[in-house]
Amino acid sequence: VQLVESGGGLVQAGGSLRLSCAASGRTFSSYAMGWFRQAPGKEREFVAAISRGGDTSYYSDSVKGRFTISRDNAKNTVYLQMNSLKPEDTAAYSCAADFLGHASITAQTYELWGQGTQVTVSS
Repeated sequence: VQLVESGGGLVQAGGSLRLSCAASGRTFSSYAMGWFRQAPGKEREFVAAISRGGDTSYYSDSVKGRFTISRDNAKNTVYLQMNSLKPEDTAAYSCAADFLGHASITAQTYELWGQGTQVTVSS
């Protein structure tokens, strides 16, 4: 199984981006999925997580109300819609798969990671 992110880029403050994370393999619907980010010189930070069926989601306080995580199990893809972007959202964003389906906010519970996609928000 592999995870490949796309959709990052440069955007002005207040703008929007939608990140995608495509998973290979046929068991995608059995994984909980998460998005994390890491800015230069900072620790990796939880952004959002979604349950296997997509009925439950969790967000960090810093993105709640601005970001939306969703998934399409038929397409083996998880998304992160990011609205009202701020310069402090600038980071490398990575998706991750939790094979046990916990949809945790803790990075250590995720077994598989994508390579990341850069998001830069200019002021």
